Amino acid sequence: MKKQQSIEILTRQREAGKALNGLSVSGPEFTKWHRDTEIAIERIFGPQSRNLADFRDVNYSLGFFTTSTPDSEFTIAYQNGLRNAAAVLSSMIDEIQEYGPDEDGPEEEPDKLSLIERLCLRFHAAARQLQQRHGQRTTLTIEDEYDVQDLLHSILRLHFDDIRAEEWTPSYAGGSSRVDFLLKKESIVVEVKKTRASMKAKDLGEQLIVDRARYEVHPDCKTLVCFVYDPEGRVGNPVGIERDLENHGGKLKVRVIVAPKA
Repeated sequence: MKKQQSIEILTRQREAGKALNGLSVSGPEFTKWHRDTEIAIERIFGPQSRNLADFRDVNYSLGFFTTSTPDSEFTIAYQNGLRNAAAVLSSMIDEIQEYGPDEDGPEEEPDKLSLIERLCLRFHAAARQLQQRHGQRTTLTIEDEYDVQDLLHSILRLHFDDIRAEEWTPSYAGGSSRVDFLLKKESIVVEVKKTRASMKAKDLGEQLIVDRARYEVHPDCKTLVCFVYDPEGRVGNPVGIERDLENHGGKLKVRVIVAPKA
């Protein structure tokens, strides 16, 4: 990513954070801003960078409280957190300005992982658009995981040449499992899930943990993308699930995307 572009993105996120001062830490605006900022920092500095860890360490709530703690204390903690986040982002901007590489080098190849993430985040918009066919002609209705796979496969075809559907993973724990899409050149596996009434958040988390363990021994997989399509908003804390499953001690890089978010 170009130096000036990185500065512009971080500046935008810093100013967006300041605009959250009168909103709730549990609201969708804060959730979206926090996730968007994490993604931006990771793309600019890397998933294992101190910069990302510093931003994630910012606390927006009280570390200790009782039932008699006044609401004003929670508000003060939230506001302090936003100010600290702004300070951290300002420091990152200064770091790029001071130590960032010159911009006269060759254009970098687009980040394939970022591209896949954007496609997953916009998947719901594409699915909705398909319902608006001329003359009410028949179309693809997303009812289960197979429908999600079919549409996502078509979207991925616009950007990737070698997509190997349903490649078998090596045996794990006495069994074997098929992945949805293997992008051979990029060493990326895209696993698709769709939430349903009978699937609880705990069940979803357990499935993804098992999938993650299986793909760690797949010879062609260095990055696992778990796309969880949740059109009814059944996942109550999507950001929490994403963070819990992405943070693990294995060598496999994991990106969990729950979309759309309420």
